[in-house]
Amino acid sequence: MIRIPTWTRLGLWAGAAALAAGSALAQEPQPGGSLSIATVYRTVTPLSFDPADWNWKFNQDMGLVNEALFAADLSKARSRGGKQPFISDGYLPSNAIRGELAESWQMLENPLRVEVKLRKGVMFPEKKGVMAAREMTAADVVYSYDRYNTSPKKQAGYYDYIDKVEATDKHTVVFTFNKYFTEWDYRFGWGYYNAIMAKEVVEAGASNWRNANGTGPYMLSNYVQGNSLTFKKNKDYWDSETIAGKTYKLPFAETINYRFIKDESTALTALRTGKLDIMEAVPWSAVDELKKNAPQLKWNRWLSTLGTFIALRVDTKPFDDVRVRRALNMAVDRDQIIKTYYGGNAELLGYPMHPDYTGYYEPLSAMPASIKEVFSYNPEQAKKLLAEAGYPNGFSFKVQTTSIHTANEMLSMVASQLAKVGVKLEIEVLEYPAYLSAMTTKKNAPGYFMSVGLTNPTTSVRKTFGTGQTWNPSQYTDKALDAKLATMLHEPEEAKRQQLLREMTREVLEKSPHIWLPSPYFYTAWWPWVKNYGGELRAGGDRPGPIHARIWVDQAMKKKMGF
Repeated sequence: MIRIPTWTRLGLWAGAAALAAGSALAQEPQPGGSLSIATVYRTVTPLSFDPADWNWKFNQDMGLVNEALFAADLSKARSRGGKQPFISDGYLPSNAIRGELAESWQMLENPLRVEVKLRKGVMFPEKKGVMAAREMTAADVVYSYDRYNTSPKKQAGYYDYIDKVEATDKHTVVFTFNKYFTEWDYRFGWGYYNAIMAKEVVEAGASNWRNANGTGPYMLSNYVQGNSLTFKKNKDYWDSETIAGKTYKLPFAETINYRFIKDESTALTALRTGKLDIMEAVPWSAVDELKKNAPQLKWNRWLSTLGTFIALRVDTKPFDDVRVRRALNMAVDRDQIIKTYYGGNAELLGYPMHPDYTGYYEPLSAMPASIKEVFSYNPEQAKKLLAEAGYPNGFSFKVQTTSIHTANEMLSMVASQLAKVGVKLEIEVLEYPAYLSAMTTKKNAPGYFMSVGLTNPTTSVRKTFGTGQTWNPSQYTDKALDAKLATMLHEPEEAKRQQLLREMTREVLEKSPHIWLPSPYFYTAWWPWVKNYGGELRAGGDRPGPIHARIWVDQAMKKKMGF
């Protein structure tokens, strides 16, 4: 018998009892005003407006428009008196999830299935030329799932644990499983590929932003390529926010603008001059000057949820030899990178885990000596290993990166360090679409420099090191690891999953398919007129929409401050 976690049996939003914590959060909200936000991915413009393209960035861009079955329970945020930072790109602890389009849900057996009861009266608003206003129903959930599952761009194996999805009545959807799968809620409930779409939008052309329409708190009103997404309030939105015991209709701001600004200095100037209300990812190097020139800004510091590395194609010589891969790691002086490139504002993690993953994360200090050796700067040992592998004079190889990568200067620093052991990096800079395509089509160069979201503890190892996975630029393959991954993903006991993942993390670090690099600290900055906000970044798979919908603007304060 499968032990069903309590939260899946109950499936109810815990409510907003902690929302009154903090005087700023307890003020009377003011509707209206406008928010301008440079999100975490301010350098990456929308990749597609059709979620069936399996576009990882869809939730980031369209999470104000399209909702999912589940989302983060923001009453559990630290800024509201809870314990959750809500920073991770794809991690929600099981006790910090609420129903969004789902009102309740329960896991049942014989057959194993999840029965979801949808909220009644949730509306798709009218969109001229696309659809009339109508209620969202179970048929929309089934349609959306089927469309993801049959998309030619679908990630292989993503829904293999699901036998069928049925609408058993107008407001009930049943997901029938062929086996227990620990990521079920993430994969179809609150993760990256589960936005609920209306068939009318698809028939009008889902790839055209002008046709976008969803049940969310905002409607997309304009898109200026390379510049901004503009959203206007959906006046028929269903949800509300409870502050200091009083309930208020959402959303609060009249309009929200997501700004795309590739140039860092331009973005920082926009923040300093109040043209941006929030900048979600401020580099550490800019913080002291901003605190001096704009002392009223509020701040939240967080450790990057991205893993930064140079992936080494293990199916390509010389990287099919573990000695070469370990040698390149030993040739990199990470302490120098942390000190000189990051000014001390970085950490060396037990990648691919993150310290926020309590019970899953193991610090390098607790690792065996053979793994600590990989992370220790030892150019002489690196030369010895290269000679043993048949490369006493070193070699050269191509490394691909993208023009929008903010750490390309660090890549040049790594190249300089590797040159000291005779290894030359040929750096190729690509525009992001070409760069991403190289990896997804498995045509990437022997070296591939990237920063990629760790996502969550049960996904991180699989997506980066599982055989044939899309986000596996090293083309790493290990049948024993794949078998352990399969066991872990079907294990209902979290303690056992944690143990398996700690073991797998050690195995991957030992074999070093990447040159592991430090993870920096970032800061989120916002002006004090931004209310009901504490620096949270995601309420699901890279989805800030529910957070932004709950922000209100103290317009009188903004005017008094001269903005």
